Amino acid sequence: MRNQLYQLSETDIAFPNPEYALTSPDGLLAIGGDLSLPRLSNAYKSGIFPWFSEDEPIMWWSPSERGIFELDDFHISKSLRKHLKKHPVKVTINNAFEEVIEACRDQRLDTDGTWITSDMLDAYTNAHNAGIAHSLEVWSNGELAGGLYGIMQNGVFCGESMFHHQTNCSKLAMWALVNWLKRHNAHFIDCQLENPYLMTLGAKVVPRSKFLTKLKAARTYTLNPIMWQPQELNAIYE
Repeated sequence: MRNQLYQLSETDIAFPNPEYALTSPDGLLAIGGDLSLPRLSNAYKSGIFPWFSEDEPIMWWSPSERGIFELDDFHISKSLRKHLKKHPVKVTINNAFEEVIEACRDQRLDTDGTWITSDMLDAYTNAHNAGIAHSLEVWSNGELAGGLYGIMQNGVFCGESMFHHQTNCSKLAMWALVNWLKRHNAHFIDCQLENPYLMTLGAKVVPRSKFLTKLKAARTYTLNPIMWQPQELNAIYE
């Protein structure tokens, strides 16, 4: 196995085997290339994602341990159910993609900085316009209260980021996403890295080899063409 850092071509969108990623820093596979739609699409199909800051080169990752959500493992607390009864919300998909990704960026700029650079924002907006990047929005009293976005090209929803403006609304977004994916018999959610917040909701960590095996199995999944059409998700918490 050739654990080394690869320099990507400006023209060839192929990636090296994810198993060749460095062990330190864990999962760094390649640098360079671009954030074009074909390359971004190929990266997610291969179990690879971009992650870098504004002043850094484009870096591509496939960590040795991957955070995932098995759909049946999502944990719904009694307090979240009580909160939803007291504070009902409306849930939509692909109604406000740019607002969601900008809210995700702004929430992180206020804390530790963000990997959602201007180039990343443009790339994922382009992916959304091409039909592979999607947002889920939670509305309260007509205002955007929370949401998330990610990439879905087969049976896996590759989560990128989430935000909340009101209490519990990122959890409500994830709950709605899980139920929507279940309705469509999807496979699982890719969380990319281990995240303590998501672990409290039922996420787990699997070795890269197992993740890649699951990802390969999900390639046979056929997306329903109406799944990600802009719409309100009725009775999504039932």
